[in-house]
Amino acid sequence: MAHPRMFDDDDPLLHRLRGLALALPDAREKVSHGRPAFFTTKVFAYYGGSRRVDGRWEAHYRSVVLLLDLLDREALLGEARCWVPAYLGPGGWIGVDVDETTDWTEVGELLESSYRRTAGPRRVAVLDGG
Repeated sequence: MAHPRMFDDDDPLLHRLRGLALALPDAREKVSHGRPAFFTTKVFAYYGGSRRVDGRWEAHYRSVVLLLDLLDREALLGEARCWVPAYLGPGGWIGVDVDETTDWTEVGELLESSYRRTAGPRRVAVLDGG
């Protein structure tokens, strides 16, 4: 059974995220588990996620879920906008809520960091201009 679609293609925040993610070398988009996923051979970001809070599911429809290094992840987890996603969280992923006031330069940097962890050395070299 397919997962239900959990996003609106007309969402302006998804549009902003899509522009940043797809600007990375060889990045593509697919729908995975009902959410937009940005990937090369491995996923480096999802738009939207969820977590369990006190035994109940809490949806974060307008968020980006990323794989960051441990130090960056720990620093961000101290912020109210950041959270540990269900299923992916134990693997080091983090969710960052986004809205109309989001610093999209920071989101671009976080996307690039996650991309560097998943894209492989050839793509990272292209990203670095090599």
